[in-house]
Amino acid sequence: MAKSPEEMLESMIRNLEEKTGKTLPQWIKIAKSGKLAKHGELVKFLKTEHGVTHGYANLIAQKTLQGDAEPAGDAGLVAAQYAGDKAPLRPIYDAVIAAVTKFGGDVEVSPKKAYVSLRRNKQFAIVQPTTKTRVDVGINLKGTQPTDRLEASGSFNAMVSHRVRVSDKKEVDKALIAWLKQAYEVS
Repeated sequence: MAKSPEEMLESMIRNLEEKTGKTLPQWIKIAKSGKLAKHGELVKFLKTEHGVTHGYANLIAQKTLQGDAEPAGDAGLVAAQYAGDKAPLRPIYDAVIAAVTKFGGDVEVSPKKAYVSLRRNKQFAIVQPTTKTRVDVGINLKGTQPTDRLEASGSFNAMVSHRVRVSDKKEVDKALIAWLKQAYEVS
């Protein structure tokens, strides 16, 4: 089964030390020591001066140039999603995560830049602050008929089959939690 771009990136980062002998933070420090500001220059520097393959050099260059603009770690990614105009939506996210983590110790909460992936053996849902007034909860429930509330995902996100639009913490109710639990159980 093909991996998503996010999964491929995570895999590269996990394998970086094994393949190159250094972790991503170590490579970023080395890349910054070159005092180069352009992506192509950094890639060339890493390949020629340090023998890094093109794929890893590209990854290191991207992460180096992101610098302090990227929030640090999972908490930083979630904080960035719910910053500014979207800050009032954070209680919705917190309620969804609180409910889902009660399903079992094997729930993996994996923040990405624009959404949070909820995984067990595979992704069963995502939580995304789509607008400044709404969080979309994408759920993998293949074979389940859409309803007024549990709508087909359509163009929202190809990684899920359904979407529930949530504008208030009270909407993280028994029905939404039951759909999430159903998706968790088959993942």
